[in-house]
Amino acid sequence: MSFDTLGLSPTIIANLQRQNYQKPTPIQEQAIPAVLSGQDVMAAAQTGTGKTAGFTLPILERLAKGERVKSNHIRALILTPTRELAAQVGDSVQTYSEGLSLSSAVVFGGVKINPQMMRLRKGVDILVATPGRLLDLHQQNAVKFSQVEVLVLDEADRMLDMGFIRDINKILDLLPKKRQNLLFSATFSEDIKALAKKLVRNPVEISVNPANATAVTVEQWVYPTDKNKKPKLLSYLIGHHNWQQVLIFCKTKHGANRLTRHLEADGISALAIHGNKSQGARTKALAQFKEGKIRALVATDIAARGLDIDQLPQVVNFELPHVAEDYVHRIGRTGRAGSTGQAISLVCADEFKLLVAIERLSQKLIPRQEIEGFEASNPVPKSHDVRPFKAKKPKKPKTPKVEHQDGQRSGEVAQGHKPPAKKRPTRSDNPYAKNTSNRRRGKPTGGNRGKPIGKSLNK
Repeated sequence: MSFDTLGLSPTIIANLQRQNYQKPTPIQEQAIPAVLSGQDVMAAAQTGTGKTAGFTLPILERLAKGERVKSNHIRALILTPTRELAAQVGDSVQTYSEGLSLSSAVVFGGVKINPQMMRLRKGVDILVATPGRLLDLHQQNAVKFSQVEVLVLDEADRMLDMGFIRDINKILDLLPKKRQNLLFSATFSEDIKALAKKLVRNPVEISVNPANATAVTVEQWVYPTDKNKKPKLLSYLIGHHNWQQVLIFCKTKHGANRLTRHLEADGISALAIHGNKSQGARTKALAQFKEGKIRALVATDIAARGLDIDQLPQVVNFELPHVAEDYVHRIGRTGRAGSTGQAISLVCADEFKLLVAIERLSQKLIPRQEIEGFEASNPVPKSHDVRPFKAKKPKKPKTPKVEHQDGQRSGEVAQGHKPPAKKRPTRSDNPYAKNTSNRRRGKPTGGNRGKPIGKSLNK
């Protein structure tokens, strides 16, 4: 099948040919006709399978035939979880829309808001945004939603993981009820299905890969080693294999900075990218990595999704992620769009349980290799169990105990039931009883409280 058969205009086809895109991917084959027909779509596919073009191309086709956008209005809204992904999607929109009379813009936090407000004054056909900055712009009347025809939630599962559900619900309340909804996600988790119930109506469901499976184009293996040997082992691997472009994942921002300094000291050009870096620094680091000016990009999981790097050959898990699903997204940065890649994990004994969780999630044992001089002093046990995790059964709700008029609770047996003991009367029950408790303690009684005991000096 070719793009010519999907109902796209000659202008869009020409733009694809300039990018050397000849055949649509499986997700594109199914998503493009569904979006062009105006139906809601709920699609799941691994990263690197062409999801962005799957919704961008048909949106451009539909908007090119519609009415012009009003000032401060938008016609299509694409929500993304991260700034990096927003920038990537924005670049794709610009590339595919060349020659069409359509405008687009990208807005996200971490940069000045005034230039974004100025860009929206004349209105844009397609707006790519992160949820927080979009709400800020709406509160300042810089963007209006009454003309929105299409809503896209890209990497919806990641948005839920990052806690954007409240912002998403606020945005949904602001949008016109009559619109086309497209939900793209790496997985169809229970949380995604719950979100879909509020979002899509009679959707076309598309799933081109089994849930949590890793791409077959990615070769994976594990290097068992000790924690303190990892930095030197990484430098050895990069130098010995002459890797010119490697994406390295750490768990923490400080760990990423520390590893970057180590690589630089070993003569390997490297930069870190994480949440503490300004947006300008993150964009610059990514650009230098893509251009080959640096060999290693050290990232936290903020970069695990949305980074689109052509022909990225190697991904290294310097530390395994706490959540097994993040492993799939990390290594999905390589082996994209049919190309091959390598995913290497440096694993110490403390990370054995994390490794088991990853292997059980993907239902696949990852091969191991050892390098002389970097063997683990504390051995990493070999795992054999790749059975999928069973979902926990929900607990049965307890039957509530209802009080009857006779005081007996439901579920109690009346026969042999011991009656409650009679309450002994106390002095507080008798309002006329004298207060003698204080006398026993040698304290003044209520009437003399606060007065000296004995004869008054004035008498």
